[in-house]
Amino acid sequence: MSATAQPAAASSARLRGATTESRRPFVLSKGAILVAPAAIFLLACFVVPIGQMIGYSVTAHMDQGVAVPGLTTENYARLFRSNLYWVVLVRTLRIAVITSLICLPIAYPLAYVMARGSAFWSRLVMFTVISPLLVLVVVRAYGWKLILAKQGFLNWLLQNLGIAQSPPALLYTEWAVIIASAHVFLPFLVLPVASAIGKIDVAVEDAARTLGADWRAVFWRVTVPMSLPGLAVGVTLVFSLTAASYVTPQILGGNFAAMLGTLVQQQVLSVNDWPFGAALATVLLVVTLLANLVLLRLFERRFAGWASAGAAR
Repeated sequence: MSATAQPAAASSARLRGATTESRRPFVLSKGAILVAPAAIFLLACFVVPIGQMIGYSVTAHMDQGVAVPGLTTENYARLFRSNLYWVVLVRTLRIAVITSLICLPIAYPLAYVMARGSAFWSRLVMFTVISPLLVLVVVRAYGWKLILAKQGFLNWLLQNLGIAQSPPALLYTEWAVIIASAHVFLPFLVLPVASAIGKIDVAVEDAARTLGADWRAVFWRVTVPMSLPGLAVGVTLVFSLTAASYVTPQILGGNFAAMLGTLVQQQVLSVNDWPFGAALATVLLVVTLLANLVLLRLFERRFAGWASAGAAR
């Protein structure tokens, strides 16, 4: 390169650098503008209400139903002193866990067909899974109430098939809440798992078959481990939504299978005890977050274990 060309190239590089530097603030400002609506929405509809709820939970409460200023932990102490609230908390977690476990073997085949099936079956499964979301939760809960009632369709079917001579009591039990919750929240597990399976390269499964693995080995050693991220998201969604649900437990469980969401509604609207209701909601939020963190950690460790085992082979 000639001596004249070198200064020209250097000046051109400096010009390009200056142009990039001048554009960077514009790119950052444009990104901030794009993110601002979502950030404002989350701040106004999530962060601020949760902050107010936590503030209410440490507020004193008078017998007349009027909250007075001042900080106190009496609401939490009252919650942990009573055995009733511990029973309801354990029931809430138990129903959420059982619902998640019931959804797993139902959701995974549906997700697999949705991701790897033919166009007809994939669309049929997608329509079957998504269409219940178009129906209100209240309508679905009342539908399950008619099915699970003592003179409902399920008991009629069991009696006519000779499976049960006397109708089992399902309505206003934990199992009624679990069955309806599994139906209501199943799509929130199917869709993330289907998305995770769809992102798995088919060539990886073909390579496993080429190396002599049968369909069971391909499924358990390739498909399931690589779909764990979607499985973790779906399970945590089902668990969180079930634990925080109110409509389904209220209609199908009543006072015999009450969950924390039901107690929060009773304290806020019936008893007019906002501070104690806020304390119950805060405990539900914290317990759900901790349970989700534990579930995600378990999935992470399992995924890491499978990945290291695959690398060792």
